[in-house]
Amino acid sequence: MISINNITVAFGGFTLLDDISFHVSDGEHIALVGKNGAGKSTILKLIAGVEHPTSGSIMKPKEQTVGYLPQIMSYSKDTTVIEAAMSVFADHFTMGERVEEISRELGERTDYESAAYHRLIEELNELNDKLAMAQSESPAVLAEKTLVGLGFKKSELGRQRSTFSQGWNMRVELAKVLLTKPDVLLLDEPTNHLDIESIQWLEDYLYGYRGSVVLISHDRRFLDRVTTRTVEIVLGHIYDYKVPYSKYVELRRERMEQQRAAYENQQRMIEKTEEFIERFRYKPTKSNQVQSRIKQLEKIERIEIDEEDNSALSVKFPPAPRSGQIVFQAKALTGGYPPRDGSGSPKVVFTDIDLTVERGEKVAFVGRNGEGKSTMMKYITGELRPISGSASLGYNVALGYYAQNQEDVLDRNDTVYDTLDKVAVGDIRTKLRDILGAFLFRGNDVDKKVAVLSGGERSRLAMAKLILHPYNLLALDEPTNHMDIRSKDVLKQALQRYDGTLIIVSHDRDFLDGLVDKVYEFRDGRVKEYLGGVQDFIEKRRIETLQDLERSDRSSESGTQKSEKPSATGQPSVFQASSSQSAQTPKPRTASNLSFQEQKDQRRKQKRIESCEKKIADLEAQMKELEKVLAAPSADTDIDKLTREYLELKRTLDRTMEEWIELSN
Repeated sequence: MISINNITVAFGGFTLLDDISFHVSDGEHIALVGKNGAGKSTILKLIAGVEHPTSGSIMKPKEQTVGYLPQIMSYSKDTTVIEAAMSVFADHFTMGERVEEISRELGERTDYESAAYHRLIEELNELNDKLAMAQSESPAVLAEKTLVGLGFKKSELGRQRSTFSQGWNMRVELAKVLLTKPDVLLLDEPTNHLDIESIQWLEDYLYGYRGSVVLISHDRRFLDRVTTRTVEIVLGHIYDYKVPYSKYVELRRERMEQQRAAYENQQRMIEKTEEFIERFRYKPTKSNQVQSRIKQLEKIERIEIDEEDNSALSVKFPPAPRSGQIVFQAKALTGGYPPRDGSGSPKVVFTDIDLTVERGEKVAFVGRNGEGKSTMMKYITGELRPISGSASLGYNVALGYYAQNQEDVLDRNDTVYDTLDKVAVGDIRTKLRDILGAFLFRGNDVDKKVAVLSGGERSRLAMAKLILHPYNLLALDEPTNHMDIRSKDVLKQALQRYDGTLIIVSHDRDFLDGLVDKVYEFRDGRVKEYLGGVQDFIEKRRIETLQDLERSDRSSESGTQKSEKPSATGQPSVFQASSSQSAQTPKPRTASNLSFQEQKDQRRKQKRIESCEKKIADLEAQMKELEKVLAAPSADTDIDKLTREYLELKRTLDRTMEEWIELSN
């Protein structure tokens, strides 16, 4: 058990955590919730021993192991994916080498009765017991299973980490933490860069994890599935709820309503009592009653309403100066990265791309991590030069860029104020504190070093930089990754009002819905344009969420083209069209060329194909009904339950389609 006792964390004159205490019991799964900058990540760092409190203590058993996944990480790019994952088994391999060394020594020695010989026997037994208890499977198998579960293809495990995006490298670090199987897992926003299948895999893994888990996430469904206790951090204090997140939201609302009602009732009672005392204070006939009321007031334990943090972002982008009609254009663009050593072939990410963004458009780049969205952003910013073709900004374009990895852009040694002061010019410099206040940096917050800011605070600071200049093109790469729900809503509203051109990379469907009017999908080295909003794109691609792009990609890797598969949504199934069935089902040979047994097997196979077709049609019909309910849920709709049912139907449909494909080939 971990015991957090009267912890206080202060920076200068600012107190982040004020005398908080709680315990983490063995096997308990806890969610830390609260606004960005409330101190959630700091608590994880304190437990992990990365940081130390100003006062108070953290007690944990010496033999207890802790695995920590930070929100922002550093890692070596000089290893392959599988090598990085296998590095956590260094002690395992060391023990294995020692076992071999002892075995050789025992085979050479003849002093069977000596104390030294018996010590070697004991050490050998102890090491074998440790190895047996540590792993039920070989390290290589465990590493491969974990990496594949987190979305890697087997063919990618031998690739250098430097060839993967930040999101994929985060998955490697997560795999390393999980493979150590610590007594306590500390996870800081582990789902930020995961696709839906990988999130489901991680949910299943953590759901059955026997150790303790303390995690931070803005994914409500993930928290509900994985955690059983919610610790809320508000204005330096904590409120502990022994329930999952959704139930915590209800209990918190009920608690605040009850607290306000009790406070108002007590205030009315106090007011009437004080009125009685003032009215009859000087009447001898009422003196006993007056004294009794005075004593009653003195004994009352005054109800106080817990402070709530109702602060919110206030984002307003300045008017955009007019640019040319063409804001960005790529023609026959082949893009990627030059070879690291200056020789050999460049790494090509996409080929022969034609892409045009015009003035006033709001465009989304979507697709699986590593497909080239951030790479295209680097062509927009001029950071990369085309391998072939062209990529250029249009006339009078002023570009404001929000980078996905803020730790690479912001100077860690600058203060919050200095970060803006370095780039501000003209009269805007007199308003820097007001701008920072609008982004929730108030008082002593402006003197914080960038190095101590949370991921959400860095996101807000980077966004504050964008409003210092009147840009007419905003290029935002994953701006909502570390933002809480309230901040996302405010940013979305500001971008909807923005009168310039917007290019945004995001996997957040809710954030993109109603914000963009054109979608470019990056997939398999190509880019495809979809006119209309993100909902139009989803309908055309027939996917439930943007993360399902990865699921579709993996399905296509089975060796069958998408056009050969039945529909996976409520759209008419290919099996409902007679021409489709004749095209897909192999034509049997004539009866004269088949033996009796072959004809029998052929009929059995045909019946199984027809059974699969019927099952797929039924599953699609059920999914279509669920989609209708999820598209317009009522107040009493259990969205989480319906979503789980939908995903289960989808998994069953995928398995049935694979069987149908195998039978049809």
